[in-house]
Amino acid sequence: MELDLGPDIAEFRAQTREWISGHAPAGLAELTDWNNVVTTGGYGSDRRAEATRHPAYAKWEAELQQARLICPQWPEEFGGKGLDAVRVAVFNEELYRARVPRVVRGMGESLVGPSVIVHGTPEQQAHFLPRIITGEDVYCQGFSEPGTGSDLAGLQTKGEVDGDEIVITGQKLWTSGAARANKMFVLCRTDPTAEKHAGISFVLIDFTDPKVSYRPVRQMSGAAEFCEDFLDGVRAPMFNVIGGLNNGWRVAMTTLGNERGGGATTQHLRYEKEFWDLVDETRKRGRSTEALVRQDLAWAYTHVELMRFQGIRLLATLAAKKEPGPEASVSKLFWSEYHKRLGEIAMGILGAEAMVASQPAAEGEYPLDRWQTTFISSRAGTIFSGTSQIQRNIIGERALGLPKEPSSER
Repeated sequence: MELDLGPDIAEFRAQTREWISGHAPAGLAELTDWNNVVTTGGYGSDRRAEATRHPAYAKWEAELQQARLICPQWPEEFGGKGLDAVRVAVFNEELYRARVPRVVRGMGESLVGPSVIVHGTPEQQAHFLPRIITGEDVYCQGFSEPGTGSDLAGLQTKGEVDGDEIVITGQKLWTSGAARANKMFVLCRTDPTAEKHAGISFVLIDFTDPKVSYRPVRQMSGAAEFCEDFLDGVRAPMFNVIGGLNNGWRVAMTTLGNERGGGATTQHLRYEKEFWDLVDETRKRGRSTEALVRQDLAWAYTHVELMRFQGIRLLATLAAKKEPGPEASVSKLFWSEYHKRLGEIAMGILGAEAMVASQPAAEGEYPLDRWQTTFISSRAGTIFSGTSQIQRNIIGERALGLPKEPSSER
C-alpha cells in the first residue's frame, strides 16, 4: 500500500532527490551504514561517531546548513526551511534512499527548539534557536530523578529565584548524552507550596558550569551512555526560564509530545533494514527453513509493515491539515515493544553462541556483537520517553476514555 500525496509533494520529492544528488559529497554514503539502527551507546555508535568526524561529513553539514535543511521543520523566521510534516517525511525518505545522513541537532532540535518556538519570547527565540542550528549548543535532558520513576511531576530539584537569577539544586538521572552536552534543559520546582503539577519551571542551564558534575551509569550492554547529574547551586539568568516562572509543566508537555511522536512517519525505514539484516544472518546460519524461526521472522516483518502503515496513516492525517490524535503514545509503545521482541528473536536464532561475547575484551570489558547489543539495549526503549506502562495509561485514559488508574496514595 502506498499513499498518493498529490502533485505538489511529488514535485518536492523530485526536487529533493535532485538536490541531494548534486550536493552530497563523494564518499559520504560509504563512510558507514547511515541507515542502520544504532542502539543507544551500543553496537555501531563508535563507527557512526567516527564517520561524523570525516571531512565529507563536515562538507555535507555545511551544505545542509546553507540550504536551511538542518532543523528543516522549524519555521523560516527561526532559521529552518518551514517544511511541513509531510515534506519532512519525504526529505527523510530521500536521504534514506541516497544512503546519506540527516544531520540532526539531537535534543536541541527535537525537544528544546519546539518548546522555545511555542513558549519562548522573541528575545529567547533569537538567542537560543540559532545556536542549536549551528551546533554550538548541544543539549541533554534534566527531567528524570532518583526515586520518582515515571512520576515526572514528583521531581524534587529546587529552583530558587535570587534577584535576576535562578539557583538550581538537585539531582537528575538517566541523562542521555551528558558527556557530549554543554547545555541542559531542566525541570525544577520553584514553588513548593503549589499543587503537584504547578510550581514547576523549565530552565536552560550551562552544563559546563563548575557547579555541575555528572558520572556515567553503566548499562547491561557495557556502554555508559546514560549519566546521573548533580546540580549544586547552578545559576542561570531568569532569561533562561522558558514559558515563565512556575509554568514549566506546560512547556514540558510540548517537549514530551515531540519526544514521543518524532519520526513516526519514517521510523519503519530503519527497522525494515534491520529486519532484512537479521534475515541475512538467519540464512548464513542455515536456519531460514526452520518453521519456528520463519514464524518469528514473519511476526517481525508484519510489525515493521504495521509501522509503515501507521506512518502512512499519520502522513494522510497531516496532509489533510488535521491534528494527530494519540499517535505519539501508540507509536512509541509499538516500536519499543517490537524492538525488545526482535532482540529476543535474534538471540533465539544465534542460539547458545549468543550467551558469550565473541570479541576480544580488555579486563572488565565485554564488547558485544550487533544482535547481543540489540537484545540488551532495546529494553531501554520501553523505559525512556515514558515507560510502556505509562503509554498504555495515556492511550487508555486520553484516547479511549477509560477510567483513570486508581491512585496508590491513601
